[in-house]
Amino acid sequence: MYSRSSEPVRFERDCAAVMVPQGEAVTLPAGSIGYITQGLGGSYTVFVEGNLFRIAGKDADAIGKEPAPELELPAGAGDEEVEAMVWRQLRTCFDPEIPFNIVDLGLVYEAVLKPREDGQRLVEVKMTLTAPGCGMGEILVDDVRSKLEQIPTVAEADVELVFDPPWGRHMMSEAARLETGMF
Repeated sequence: MYSRSSEPVRFERDCAAVMVPQGEAVTLPAGSIGYITQGLGGSYTVFVEGNLFRIAGKDADAIGKEPAPELELPAGAGDEEVEAMVWRQLRTCFDPEIPFNIVDLGLVYEAVLKPREDGQRLVEVKMTLTAPGCGMGEILVDDVRSKLEQIPTVAEADVELVFDPPWGRHMMSEAARLETGMF
């Protein structure tokens, strides 16, 4: 699902988008033409008229792509299976400018699964950003929240943005450091 190429794209309908890296919400009109520069985790980064925009997975149809399928768990799945799915979902969240998921970038400090009285689950996440002033911070937090709340039996995801300890490239996975050349 990742595209490093510049796949041409034409918007089939008006589409909500977020400017990268400013984080400003905009609407790209039907008929807009551009290129997909990154397609990871179900969302897309597109280059249109000299700017980068993030298109959420739910709007993939606007650029001729299929939205991600609904998540499924076996009946009676235990906490271990749900927690494994939490980490898989976190790995589908990508910085729109960097082709690595937030787990490999070292941005997720903690993800804790908690049972609720109604039999559902709460996921509490503490995460950071590569740069505290990043305009995409709230967009990434919303992406994490919405992807975790797609997991069956997860009723709520509480995602907290923290800056202590500050992020450093030493927090990246070895694979991410090798790929980016950040040793």
